[in-house]
Amino acid sequence: MFEKIVIANRGEIALRILRTCKELGIQTVAVHSEADQDLKHVRLADETVCIGPAASAGSYLNIPALISAAEVTDAVAIHPGYGFLAENADFAERIEQSGFTFIGPKPETIRLMGDKVSAIKAMRESGVPCVPGSDGPLGNDEDTNKRIANDIGYPIIIKAAAGGGGRGMRVVHSEANLANAISLTTAEAQAAFGSGVVYMEKYLENPRHVEIQILSDQHGNAIHLGERDCSMQRRHQKVCEEAPAPGISPELRAKIGGRCAEASRKIGYRGAGTFEFLYENGEFYFIEMNTRIQVEHPVTEMITGVDLIKEQIRIAANLPLSYQQDDIKIRGHAFECRINAEDPESFMPSPGTISQFHAPGGLGVRVDSHIYNGYRVPPYYDSMIGKLIVHGDTREIAMARMRTALSECVIEGIKTNIPLQQSIFNDAAFAAGGTNIHYLEKKLGI
Repeated sequence: MFEKIVIANRGEIALRILRTCKELGIQTVAVHSEADQDLKHVRLADETVCIGPAASAGSYLNIPALISAAEVTDAVAIHPGYGFLAENADFAERIEQSGFTFIGPKPETIRLMGDKVSAIKAMRESGVPCVPGSDGPLGNDEDTNKRIANDIGYPIIIKAAAGGGGRGMRVVHSEANLANAISLTTAEAQAAFGSGVVYMEKYLENPRHVEIQILSDQHGNAIHLGERDCSMQRRHQKVCEEAPAPGISPELRAKIGGRCAEASRKIGYRGAGTFEFLYENGEFYFIEMNTRIQVEHPVTEMITGVDLIKEQIRIAANLPLSYQQDDIKIRGHAFECRINAEDPESFMPSPGTISQFHAPGGLGVRVDSHIYNGYRVPPYYDSMIGKLIVHGDTREIAMARMRTALSECVIEGIKTNIPLQQSIFNDAAFAAGGTNIHYLEKKLGI
């Protein structure tokens, strides 16, 4: 096991990693920007290193500074968390070349799955169901592109191969708009991601977003831990999640989960990963793989009892998985609400000082957050300030616990999206289960 780990992140995920390290007896190094010296995990870490100014480009995205932090503290591994550099293959490669261990997949695996075209090709070869599409990047021949679109059937969606986070995609409903859509998306992709490669897929009208969590070690072992439903989204950003997904039978879970585990073995995957799917009319369609821990990983932990961060660290230390597939049992139901420092109606960020914070509690309630009374939410980073997670024996019990927990949660001094989360958990369609990815935007009138 590692003696000392650099936590190359901030906020709630950095605190989550620190807690697991303490449980494993691993010393921790908290890196932070000049704006983050009062973060909770910075106060609790064994050592701290300031890596640059408030702007993330000079700190949390500064690869030389992060590696230097490992060097000066004699750390042996770096955990990237999520966001920032977590899925940056160059970062992983530089870490390995510098003699440290990257707690995540191998650089070549990150590159393979980071490019949507190569990822889809790899998944097709592994038997994972994919959305009907161009089966490769689009060229400049308009007639060929029109033929591909007609074969797929409108509506179709043009996507950037290097895209993510809901950016670099455009829906096309007719042939008349196809050429212009490809041109615009190509230019957008080049500007945003440094690659103008785009591809085409069938646009599913009313799908759900269902994802499969996997763990895969360096000894040929891979397992899945069931699915999460992340369909409650606004502008392709997840708002709340649940596990297991409503309406997924144990048989279908075993089938699609088994294929994901087998695909992980075939590509030599190392660590925790998530296969993201669109789910419609009883069918799964692969869209991408996230080669890191997910924001919503706690709902899987709650229904399986598996500490995913601990397994990540164990796998990186070349230890075998602690579990076999038969050990994984789905127990009860879990929800997660992302708590953001933002106006619940305009969604504008709301940085500032938290004058009062009271965390909810009770049976089956978990709060993953770095905030405290007097903490100042900086304006430089993502607006998420915590996650409220609940678990219950049934979906109905878990939903009732979330309503209670949201009503107990007090955050004063800034605005939060708690009122939005309360409206979701009081919504009849959401309570019934199985709402699609467009439901929340229609509900909000966006």
